[in-house]
Amino acid sequence: MPEIAEVARIVHFLKKHVVGKTIATVKTQEDDIIYGKVGTSATAFSAALTGKTVVAARQQGKYFWLELSSPPHPLMHFGMSGWMNFSNDSTAYYRPSKPAPTDWPPRFWKFVLQMKEDPTIEVAFVDARRLGRIRLVDVEGEKMRLTSPLKENGPDPVIDKDVLTVEWLAKKLRSKRVPVKALLLDQANISGIGNWVGDEIMYQARLHPEQYSNTFTDAQIAALHKAMMFVCDTAVGVLGDSDQFPEDWLMKHRWGKGKKDGGKLPNGAKITFLKVGGRTSAVVPSVQKKTAAVAGDVEDDGEDEDDDEDVKPKKTPKRKNRAVKEEEEEETKTMTPANTKRGREKVNKDVVKAEDDEEEEEEKVPAAKKPRRTISIARKGSKTEKGPSKSEDSGRRKSGRLSKG
Repeated sequence: MPEIAEVARIVHFLKKHVVGKTIATVKTQEDDIIYGKVGTSATAFSAALTGKTVVAARQQGKYFWLELSSPPHPLMHFGMSGWMNFSNDSTAYYRPSKPAPTDWPPRFWKFVLQMKEDPTIEVAFVDARRLGRIRLVDVEGEKMRLTSPLKENGPDPVIDKDVLTVEWLAKKLRSKRVPVKALLLDQANISGIGNWVGDEIMYQARLHPEQYSNTFTDAQIAALHKAMMFVCDTAVGVLGDSDQFPEDWLMKHRWGKGKKDGGKLPNGAKITFLKVGGRTSAVVPSVQKKTAAVAGDVEDDGEDEDDDEDVKPKKTPKRKNRAVKEEEEEETKTMTPANTKRGREKVNKDVVKAEDDEEEEEEKVPAAKKPRRTISIARKGSKTEKGPSKSEDSGRRKSGRLSKG
């Protein structure tokens, strides 16, 4: 899943190729999940963006958005497999196992923006598994982070250092009794930390991912904060290009499991893989010691775990069927008056939680086999010819070796 560094990579390319330019044409495909689940439609998206000038590209954790010359502004989330392709540039943060296709628009596209200025540039949002989200937020640009869903998410380790202090982190950790890695992955606590970033932070801090959050000493919390800032700043600074990560990072060596001499650091330290609350965690037991109580669901599962792949928790009688859960959520939303302040706040929190649940469970939503209805809205006199193009697969990373961006 694209995390804080990978999203920063796309924001970088948006600033490079889109900011300061006018959107001449918007081509979309209707999708009642990617658009519909967050209250918009492909038609509304096209109408809102056509003819607008892109003023800025911004990020909070795993969310990113374009600030336009007037509201509403498009706010996007990649989910598990979403990405953005540019017709004139490669944005891949991994080394594809096979040559990237050259067709345009790329496969699984949801919208394509064509910029007015020369040379012609097109930008496509792609998502094979349809777990990403595209919404419109009708507020002034400077109020985006004060509006749902961003306001329900925690501070960003890179841009909110004045908030995410050692003291703030200590208070947050001690206010809960949950596995520390689970707390880090919860976007309501801190924005942008995903599985590999969370594992790297825990390794650099020399802390065990399943130790309860309220059991750490002041010194351990200071080490956790330092590691969080170091890992996030470094990864974002090189736009997720792991070839530029420090050689002693866990992320550089965690992908060799099952291979000869795999699953070890350069110093010979063994890397093991645990199921932590249903998620795969890479741990170096020789330095990540348990110093206090840990959650009881830690299981060593280094034999059959896919590389850095999130694992669904085992089914229990109490676990609700997905369809039933969604029906109950819809009932709750219907019963809650959306025209009241309390009702709006509840709906917003439910939507944000539902998105997090989908990511954590890695729900497999099949992509449509047939092309959907295409909508295109263009300004008069806008160019529709397409220049040379290039795109790449939006597949997930399979190794720690990334292509140069």
